Amino acid sequence: MTELSDTILLAHGGGGRLMAELISKTIGPRVYSSTPALTDAAEISVDDCRMLFTTDSFVVQPLFFPGGDIGKLAVCGTVNDLAVSGAEPLALSLALIIEEGFPTADLERILDSIGKTASRAHVKIVTGDTKVVEKGAADGIFINTTGIGQKKQAASLGFHRIEAGDVILINGTLGDHGMTIMSRRQELALQSPLQSDCACLNEIIAMLLEELSDQVKFMRDPTRGGIAAVTNEIVQACGCGIELVEESLPVDPAVKAAADILGFDLLNIANEGKFVAVVSPEARDQALEMMRKHPLGQKAACIGQIGPKQPHSLVEMMTRIGGRRIVQMPYGRELPRIC
Repeated sequence: MTELSDTILLAHGGGGRLMAELISKTIGPRVYSSTPALTDAAEISVDDCRMLFTTDSFVVQPLFFPGGDIGKLAVCGTVNDLAVSGAEPLALSLALIIEEGFPTADLERILDSIGKTASRAHVKIVTGDTKVVEKGAADGIFINTTGIGQKKQAASLGFHRIEAGDVILINGTLGDHGMTIMSRRQELALQSPLQSDCACLNEIIAMLLEELSDQVKFMRDPTRGGIAAVTNEIVQACGCGIELVEESLPVDPAVKAAADILGFDLLNIANEGKFVAVVSPEARDQALEMMRKHPLGQKAACIGQIGPKQPHSLVEMMTRIGGRRIVQMPYGRELPRIC
């Protein structure tokens, strides 16, 4: 077992290589009886009912941002993890860790946001827990949400279903959430204000699964680590290469400008209202047409294709000038406290 650094770094929570090492070399061997599939949700069977179960914690800073807040993010993040795993989200738990001195008005605002977001997503908050810690022992408020959902019969998703020739789709523009958070932290004054894409995706995903069934092979929401992390996970799990096409990547010009100013690669930036879908090539046009009819998929695009299996497969991007660039798994230190 390879040893990690003597202390935990912010980068260990960034969704990149360091987080993967922390899970596989430190956490996993000590808590799992067998090696789990590191998917967004775990499948459990109750009698003849197939359920999916997931949990997530939210430490975003700032707590309030254009397009959302930590409360909305906590519901959307867990609902989306269930949805991309092929489940109909049913219920969430809500756990709050609140710092002494936190303004009651801010707590009420966050809770109102949680209630409204859950209601719109047709999920219920059914249980929870509240702890208060001394001033200085937290950073305002941290939230954990755990979700459970029923697996859809039409869903047959997994790395094992991906094969050469499949295409990679995304339902909209890249990097909106991450660059909104970073522009707020850096107090950038942009001509076009940025807004997080934070949204619950269960409706658009359910529509895609119901219409295309097993032609949808795999889905993932590209949160921490962005598109770069998701595509590298596919390559590592399947052994297939991936070719992305830079010209096809949907990007808001204001987001691109902010990323250029701050020196970030949009492929690495977190999204909170986007999902990546790997579908059979025959279903490409139908899938895009369906996604573009939904409010959360109007800028859907095909951004790449799965290549053949071969030793040392990579994620490569065909650049606008016709060159090729290797897209690596993010290290993890770029955007701490992004969700």
